[in-house]
Amino acid sequence: MSATVVPLPPNPSSETIDFLRRMASMVSGRNGEMLLRAASLIEQLGRRAMSAERLYHQTQEESTRSTELREAAELASDAMVGQIEALRSQLAEVTAAAAAERAAFDAERTKLLGLMQHAESHIGKLTSELDSLRASVDSFNETVVSVPIEVLRLARTQFDYLSSGFARNGDVISQAMSEIGGFAIDQALTAKKTLDKG
Repeated sequence: MSATVVPLPPNPSSETIDFLRRMASMVSGRNGEMLLRAASLIEQLGRRAMSAERLYHQTQEESTRSTELREAAELASDAMVGQIEALRSQLAEVTAAAAAERAAFDAERTKLLGLMQHAESHIGKLTSELDSLRASVDSFNETVVSVPIEVLRLARTQFDYLSSGFARNGDVISQAMSEIGGFAIDQALTAKKTLDKG
């Protein structure tokens, strides 16, 4: 609760002090001393009152400045708190997005590794089967039988037909076997042409 300050009049006590000093000069003895002391006390109290009033105004100005600074600091603090909250929210969003991307990347990587291992296993099986087919063809070539060329051409056509059918059905092994059979007939026909020319 603020006190009401009544400013002092310009110099109200100067007339009273002058009057008391004049009276003291007219009165002798103890009464004169009392009048001079009263004039001196009034003068001191006036100076103190003026000093107290100046001090009060200075304190009031400093209090107003402090209040303004506190309000400005509170506004700045509120703004900073808001910015910190916004940054925390952004950081949480970025962290969540990064975690989701990492999880998606790990899932895709695991899937690709599985596909790669499956492909390697499948390639190994196909290579083994191809080696087995080559061995069969090699042993077949060692036991050549005389067959009419027309029969070989008919068999070649049959292998092409079978190979196309297996390819449509996705049966890679049977398709490879059919193509190898067709290739073996082509080699036999080519060898026959070379012999005929020679």
